[in-house]
This record gives sequence, C-alpha cells and structure tokens, in this order.
Amino acid sequence: MLNNNKKSLLLSASVALAATLASGVQAAETLDAVKAQGMLKCGVSTGLPGFSAPDENGDWQGLDVDICRGVAAAVFDDPSKVQYVPLNAKERFTALQSGEIDMLSRNTTWTSSRDTALGLNFTGVTYYDGIGFMVNKSLGLDSAKQLSGASICVQSGTTTELNVADYFRANDMAFEPVVFDTSDQTVRGFEAGRCDVLTSDTSQLYSLRIKLSDPASAEVLPEVISKEPLGPVVRQGDEQWFDIVKWTLFAMFNAEELGVTSENVDEMKANPPNPKVARLLGVNSDFGESMGLSADWAYKIIKNVGNYEEIFARNVGKDSALEIERGLNALWTEGGLHYGPPVR
Repeated sequence: MLNNNKKSLLLSASVALAATLASGVQAAETLDAVKAQGMLKCGVSTGLPGFSAPDENGDWQGLDVDICRGVAAAVFDDPSKVQYVPLNAKERFTALQSGEIDMLSRNTTWTSSRDTALGLNFTGVTYYDGIGFMVNKSLGLDSAKQLSGASICVQSGTTTELNVADYFRANDMAFEPVVFDTSDQTVRGFEAGRCDVLTSDTSQLYSLRIKLSDPASAEVLPEVISKEPLGPVVRQGDEQWFDIVKWTLFAMFNAEELGVTSENVDEMKANPPNPKVARLLGVNSDFGESMGLSADWAYKIIKNVGNYEEIFARNVGKDSALEIERGLNALWTEGGLHYGPPVR
C-alpha cells in the first residue's frame, strides 16, 4: 500500500500532467475530433464480465460497454463505431488525460480527488456499488467481522485499498494485503490460495466468481463497507462533450421511466403518448442542437442500445449470468437511486 508521501507525490504528478495538457488536448473540441477519426475511443477494463469484456467472438460486451455504444449512437447513429481500449486501474486516468481515449467507461468510483484534482469530470453514475469480500465456503465464515488476520487479495490503484484499510482499522482488526495489478490477477491469486479473501466492488466480485473453475466454491459475505458510485469520465475543459456523455446516460434513465424501449421506440416516436416522450425523442423540438447533435439524438441511443433497464438486465441483471438484483440501481420511482433530469 502507498504511504501518504507517495500518494501526495502521485497526486501532484497527476495535477501537473493535467495542467500541461490543458493547452493542448483539453482545448480541442472532442466531438469534432471523434467525428474526424470516425469512431469513439472508449477506455474499458481489461476484462470484467457484465461490465466490459470481450465475448467468444472478440466483441466487447457489458454495462460499461453499452454506455460507450450509446455515445457512439448519439454521435454517429451507429453503436459499432467504437474502438475499445482495455486499461488497468493504474493506466485509466493517464490514458484519458493524455487524449489516448475520448472517454472512460470502466467501473471507476467517483471521488472528490478524482473529480477535482486530475483535470477530469465524472458524468453521472451508471452503477451504485460498494466494496465487499469473497471467501471460500470451506472456511465457514458468515461475516466480514471474522476476517481479522486474513490475507486479502486486492487490486492496486483502486479505492478498495484505502477503504479496506479504513474498515479493518475501525474494527480493530489486522490483515495482510496481497496486491495485484489487474482484476484477473487477483482472482487467479485467490484461486491459487495466495490469499484467504478477495475484495473488490461487490458487483466485480460476482463477475470474478464466474471466472473460478468452481464458482459454487466461493461466496460473497453480506457486508458492504463503502460507497462506490461508478460512472463514465471525461476530460475537463470541453463542456459540450461533457454534456453529450452525461445526457446519453440521462436519456437511458428517462426512457426507462417513460416506458420507452428499443422495441417500441419507433411507435412512440410516431405517436408520442405524452409531451415528455415527444421531447425525449425530438418530436417537434430540438434539444440536441445545443450539444451539436441531431434533434433525435435520444431516439438513436434508445433504438440502437436500449434504455437503462434493458442494458442492466442483459449485462448484469435477470437476463445475464450474474443475475444481480436492481437494488439501489432501480429508478427513484422503484425505491432506487437512479434519476434522469428532465429533457425540456
């Protein structure tokens, strides 16, 4: 784990890099650059089932991937115009700061330092999460309070390291961190017996469990010890691009709330049932012009990718191998936290 001096040096270096880039990449209009290159360069994980991972055909799939696809649909009316750039936790922010990617959509926690000190902006929350612990069932554990003295596999460059240290200190427990660079390395270390426990965002634990040779041998303990709002990230300094990425997500939330899906969006556009749907789909109004998009920008997102309920269900929810309940990730109208500001 990094001590405070090393953390301060890394943060200072990141701030310096962001400032250096401000006169170059930051000044560029990202939308124009994306159109000129003919595709969106989107940073994703190195492989996390349900969120961003290549399938058996090499095609990227997942909740984070569908956010990239939604932005491409809004810009190009073609969700396939995305170049996926796999990045580990250490690489992700530098890749965005340097202009290697146009946006980051990679299970990344929104924190104050990341949002204010790195020259970056979070555009919203795609998944409300929290850090948990996965153990082998053979240990017979049923609570994280029983983990004192355990060796814990954790990925470097994540908020998990600090949150786990805080939790163990607060509960007067000791632990031995076993640090890896990637999530794949952590799950291999766990399976090989390098550690007693694997810790990460709870959603990631479910994704990593299905990578085990015997997924049924492991279980996720009930405690969730932190707030981990995960969402897309863009560079500061380009408000238009910031708006495009965040309103892509808001369009998906609003579409779910209004009952607009990829299956019925054509009918809804032809015969809007109410003014809210009409505004969302660009019928007799143009809320895309101020973002440099067409009037039917949201229609293109929903038609090509779907609303939030659709992308959640197929990637991590009831229609996926993970079968994660909506919970906090339900809409506000269903007791969850997701809420799309109105299109008007």
